[in-house]
Amino acid sequence: MKYILIFLLLLAIFIISVTLGAHNDQAITFNFLLAKGEYRLSTLLATLFAAGFVLGWGICGLFYLRLRIALAREQRKIKRLEQQLTVPGEAGASSAESATH
Repeated sequence: MKYILIFLLLLAIFIISVTLGAHNDQAITFNFLLAKGEYRLSTLLATLFAAGFVLGWGICGLFYLRLRIALAREQRKIKRLEQQLTVPGEAGASSAESATH
């Protein structure tokens, strides 16, 4: 349900931007660090929005991947510690049984 709402929100933003872009055919001069260019306002806005969207997903994906790796590492540590706790307990119980017989 959450993903459907996110998709609908992005679809609405895209439709609004296309609608606004169709009415904004004004050419503007865009100065960036190394060059200067003439672009239509709608094309420039769509390109910058897409670049920001991709950059945002990339950064969020890297943080998510880093957290998943850390979680997997911690889960392995927990399993290793649980195995260390169960192995001495079983060995102690079997030696106590042999001592009583």
